[in-house]
Amino acid sequence: MMRVLVINPNSSVAVTDGIADALAPLGAQFDVVRQEGGPETIRTDEHVAEAAEPLAARIAGAQADGYIIACFSDPGLDLARTRVSQPVVGAQEAAVLEACALADRFGIIALSERAIPRHLKRIEALGCMDRLVAELPLLDVSAEASGRDPEVYRHLRAIGETLRDRGAGAVVLGCAGMAQIAAQLQNDLGIPVIDPVAAAGRRILARLNSA
Repeated sequence: MMRVLVINPNSSVAVTDGIADALAPLGAQFDVVRQEGGPETIRTDEHVAEAAEPLAARIAGAQADGYIIACFSDPGLDLARTRVSQPVVGAQEAAVLEACALADRFGIIALSERAIPRHLKRIEALGCMDRLVAELPLLDVSAEASGRDPEVYRHLRAIGETLRDRGAGAVVLGCAGMAQIAAQLQNDLGIPVIDPVAAAGRRILARLNSA
């Protein structure tokens, strides 16, 4: 069986467990680990920059058929790709490309306002800016709360409804911590809701199976 190393760059046990749960239905061997010295939530550009080298080093030192960086900011993704020959997939990249395959236009629910500029840079690099309706933020909640707090879910659903009503044919969840609510939100909105963790899992398996 193919082995994929999945790294959560934050230190939250609950988020890491949620990532493992999201990948379990895909059937491959996903070894999900966390960065124990990392912050509980990747909030700032400094967090993203500080995570890059440790993530790339961990990937370079691990034996696996492929690797997933399970964070929507894709910290260290480009650097890690210079360190190994196996495929390395980022959660944001996978989710945005999947959204573009599913719908003419898509929207993103971000964890916070300050995360949006770095997300948009990545979307522009992927050539998908003209497909983006908008990226709208939650009120700077933690990664863990984004997938577990009922009050946060009500706000998240309201943002999803706004994106749908503005023309989004799919909604991307902008944090790996939101994986647990993807199915419920899709049912509530009536359009595809893309969990970036599951999207990364599907993308890495497609890459490995086509190799």
